[in-house]
Amino acid sequence: MSKELIKRLITSVFIIIITFCFVYLGGIFFNLFLLSIFIISLIEWKNLTNNLLILMLGLIFLLFSIISAYFLRNDNLNFFIFTLLISVSSDLGGYIFGKLFRGPKLTHISPNKTYSGMIGSYLMSIFLGLIFIFYLQQPFILEFYSLSLIIIILLISTVNQLGDLLISYFKRKKKIKDTGKLLPGHGGLLDRIDGIIFSIPISFSIQLIL
Repeated sequence: MSKELIKRLITSVFIIIITFCFVYLGGIFFNLFLLSIFIISLIEWKNLTNNLLILMLGLIFLLFSIISAYFLRNDNLNFFIFTLLISVSSDLGGYIFGKLFRGPKLTHISPNKTYSGMIGSYLMSIFLGLIFIFYLQQPFILEFYSLSLIIIILLISTVNQLGDLLISYFKRKKKIKDTGKLLPGHGGLLDRIDGIIFSIPISFSIQLIL
């Protein structure tokens, strides 16, 4: 196992622990956590574009994503954690399957993305998502055997992957590898949460509909 991969795994475990601690604590702790994410993400987003219009659109979207996270966490904690789990498992599945099976490239926007990785993202999301719901033994979204539940998981995973590709597009356009250097093995904060900031608003919208 390479030093870079070990560094990446250690950072990932640290991020997951810190995130779920703040999510569990809620209140002022979670609010400060969201504020920190917003400020750091905005700074990194500013480094990705010199276009004022795109910068402002990014600011508005980041603000909307943070507000969505605030309300989703307070309205339905289990659904919020579920969304984070699907996003993380989508990234994890894509990374593992992409490394193991490789195969055709998915898009020139992000050369490391493959079709096998995309399939892995969906499979890992469904697998861990269903385990999470089965473990809770309560239909906080929909019944365990509902087809709509699978569709929701696939939707969240798809949006997560699209968010990843969008940030990759701006990095490629700017000719940089990472959005920052905050997280060892990952780069910037946006490199780690690029999919989550898109999946959270989708889950918040689903919460409103259901």
